[in-house]
Amino acid sequence: MSGANRIPGKGRLTPARTARFTFDGKSYTALEGDTVASALIANGVHLVGRSFKYHRPRGILSAGAEEPNALIDVARDSARKQPNVRATVQEVFDGMIVKSQNRFPSLAFDVGGISDLLSPFFAAGFYYKTFMWPKAAWKHVYEPLIRRSAGLGVAPTEGDPDHYASRYAHCDVLVAGAGVAGLSAALAAAEAGARVIICDEQAECGGALRFDCGVKIDGIEGYVWAQRAAAKLKAMDNVQVLTRTTAFGYYNHNFIALAERVTDHIAKPGRDLPRERLWQVRAKRVILASGAIERHMVFRNNDRPGIMLASAARMYLNHYGVAVGAKVGVYTAHDSAYEAAFDLKRAGVAITAIVDCRQTPGAAVLAEARSLGIEVLAGQSVINTSGKLRVSSMTVARNGGGSPRKIAVDALLVSAGWTPSVHLFSQSRGKVKFEPESQRFLPGTYAQDCLSVGACNGTDGLQQTIEESLAAGELMAQAVGKSGSGKISVSAEQAYDWTGGMIGAAEGAGPETSAKAFIDFQHDVCAKDIRLAVREGMHSIEHIKRFTTNGMASDQGKLSNMHGLAIAAEMLGKEIPQVGLTTFRAPYTPVTYGTLISHSRGELFDPARKTPMHQWEAAHGAVFEDVGNWKRAWFYPRAGETMHQSVARECKTARDIAGVFDASTLGKIEVVGPDAAEFMNLMYTNAWDTLKPGKCRYGIMTREDGFVYDDGVVGRLADDRFHVTTTTGGAPRVLHHMEDYLQTEFPHLKVWLTSVTEQWAVIAVQGPKAREIVAPLVEGLDISNEAFPHMSVGECKVCGVPARLFRVSFTGEVGFEINVPADFGQSVLEAVWANAEPLGACVYGTETMHVLRAEKGYIIVGQDTDGTVTPDDAGLSWAVSKKKTDFVGIRGLKRPDLVREGRKQLVGLVTKDTKLVLEEGAQIVANPNEPKPMTMLGHVTSSYWSENLGKSIAFALVAGGRARTGETLYVPMPDKTIAVEVTDMVFFDKEGGRING
Repeated sequence: MSGANRIPGKGRLTPARTARFTFDGKSYTALEGDTVASALIANGVHLVGRSFKYHRPRGILSAGAEEPNALIDVARDSARKQPNVRATVQEVFDGMIVKSQNRFPSLAFDVGGISDLLSPFFAAGFYYKTFMWPKAAWKHVYEPLIRRSAGLGVAPTEGDPDHYASRYAHCDVLVAGAGVAGLSAALAAAEAGARVIICDEQAECGGALRFDCGVKIDGIEGYVWAQRAAAKLKAMDNVQVLTRTTAFGYYNHNFIALAERVTDHIAKPGRDLPRERLWQVRAKRVILASGAIERHMVFRNNDRPGIMLASAARMYLNHYGVAVGAKVGVYTAHDSAYEAAFDLKRAGVAITAIVDCRQTPGAAVLAEARSLGIEVLAGQSVINTSGKLRVSSMTVARNGGGSPRKIAVDALLVSAGWTPSVHLFSQSRGKVKFEPESQRFLPGTYAQDCLSVGACNGTDGLQQTIEESLAAGELMAQAVGKSGSGKISVSAEQAYDWTGGMIGAAEGAGPETSAKAFIDFQHDVCAKDIRLAVREGMHSIEHIKRFTTNGMASDQGKLSNMHGLAIAAEMLGKEIPQVGLTTFRAPYTPVTYGTLISHSRGELFDPARKTPMHQWEAAHGAVFEDVGNWKRAWFYPRAGETMHQSVARECKTARDIAGVFDASTLGKIEVVGPDAAEFMNLMYTNAWDTLKPGKCRYGIMTREDGFVYDDGVVGRLADDRFHVTTTTGGAPRVLHHMEDYLQTEFPHLKVWLTSVTEQWAVIAVQGPKAREIVAPLVEGLDISNEAFPHMSVGECKVCGVPARLFRVSFTGEVGFEINVPADFGQSVLEAVWANAEPLGACVYGTETMHVLRAEKGYIIVGQDTDGTVTPDDAGLSWAVSKKKTDFVGIRGLKRPDLVREGRKQLVGLVTKDTKLVLEEGAQIVANPNEPKPMTMLGHVTSSYWSENLGKSIAFALVAGGRARTGETLYVPMPDKTIAVEVTDMVFFDKEGGRING
């Protein structure tokens, strides 16, 4: 057997299967299946860490996710290490390197312990007062000191060599928790035909059945029943059982985030296995079976190593076969702690006494204690403990006074009752209710399609829990349209009914004492700190939480919230519901960054998106720029050309002959459905019900405040189908904008939205010879000027490939945009280029595209607008329907400030010295001689050299801009002031004849 505290014949681990690990450099032997906590206790180690603030010795308190003390550093090698791992959930693997944290030079002798002696100077909230003066000292003295002192573990310095995975899943019913309640609910839902996912944070199913060996279900031990139920679920095709998987976040629309620990328990995991996996599950219905968490007792020096929850002692004994001590005391306000004493006594462990602060414990447990020869001290309390690195005695006194009695112990089990785990319910935005009889918060008003069952719902009896859970599983299956062949019947027996419980400070930790009676072990928050916070004027529980830091550590108040709340209510003279409950936030337990980001690191942290023609463009000499996540061809320099020369050549060629451009990055959204036109009317400022199939229209989208949000050309392919284009960077937000309104404001409309940006490769051919280049490749569509005029769209074949052909232009020339499935993008581009190159055409990039559009007065949303520009400010009032009674932004556009005179408007600028090109962002003034600070009229939004015009051109947002046409304004620069003339925005082909061929 590994460890002196192993009890032969107890536990469920196999003695022959061992694993070696080290703790603070000393080697120990564990059994396969041990947690670090159970292995350390088996080897007689109770001191595992130091507390955050006072550096007090701390031991293992629990056996689950609520553990606040036993936070350790776990490593495989120098690169694979993780701080702040809970020893109670981390399974031992062979070769594991474990270190304690927050101590120097050693765990047994920590110089930081001096802070415990100085604790009177570190009362709650001391930092709020101490570090206020002198103000200048904060940055240079206080902040560096606090940062060096903060935290428990040390973050790794090397890059994480492991990889992580993520998975999306859908199910009819998700069950969070695989104890008796969760297994029962999952069985009922699965038998009814529902697709079920059931998850549990432990290595195996069973929940409390893993330690509670006093129950029988269907005539067999509860734990055995749980394993059989889990095996049955795993064998079903419609069920997925996920162990070592924590449901850590419950978000809108039944979206549940799960963190699965895949290889953290394996000594030598395969390279193909991820360390952890993030599950993002969308469930039609959710059943919460998250159980309850045992509370500790609040009394003087209740934090010594060897003091632990009674249920934890049962877990270590009955599941791991480990005794937590040789002379064990029990201090309780709840019957469940008696069962821990009974189990230990029957295993040969001495129980020195059961101290019950209640006057009348449960009759059944009291009778059993007497039959086992265990002394029960009812109506008495533990008022103190002694021991340096491990508890050595407890001091007991009768409630209300009396002579204290010291009893030697080497372990002390405590239980103040059980707190339903309503964390996930609260995260779902459900509202809890307070049950005065049992002094606990329970699920109240539900906000989503979920149900709570079992202990987390306040259901105490085992048979009642099973019946409630079976009914919930069947009900949820019926709610998603499933009906099983028959009902499940499960019968259960339990030895004792659990009763009792208390919250707040116990006897000997009342207002009259200033001793340390700990509520939050991780942040060293005591009962006296809560009382001080109230005396200091903190009357909101949220303020008390922040003043004391109670419940702010990684356990998120699982153990400390109810005790702190009760003491605050007592001090305030209010009922607990009046004081309220602090917010439970995701994650339920800490989640590694690796799990959250999965593959999104290194080159994939901000992945580059490339069009289907990227390789062809690179082969033809393209220089690329980043536009959002896209790599876009910027310009195509020939040998010896500078960027300026290349862009000038491309601009001339596109106007004189033709240019070919990769426009695949344009956002593309399909709006489909019988109400598509009505939806488009509501989302855009102009009308769409009048647009005939086969035609296109330029559209402006505004936000509710009336400011321009996006623009693009929209083609109507059929009465019920629109092909919407957006700006390259605007595609995701426009789709989100549309979906938001469709789901929240216009849910009555029968419309479906689909992003098709990646589905279509787009080749734009612009210029006088564009039709000559495109026509030989088109089948099934007459693209003559008469049959296919500007702003037309048609479905056809190009190079034998199904295509959507748009007759549109962003250059003011005859233009065609060929949309073909992405897989055919490069081959179609090659065919287009084969026709274009002999004519002397060019391929051009985004810089040339910007110049050509500016020559024609076409704006770019996001460059020429800044979130405060209305359609009229941009010179696009013609695109705002005067007949429509409603669209997103219509009321915003009527606000007085948006229609006043003098607003900044987009105008054109031409420099007096035509060779000077303005800087984008440069400010504009009316009087260059005005003393500083000068009155700024606006700024330059776009500025280019135009080879076609032989001069520089620019756009600018200028106050009262259109009224200033012909006026001379000035652009002050560091070395000179540049005179400019205000013009309209169309610099080339003002009549617009070229666009029509």
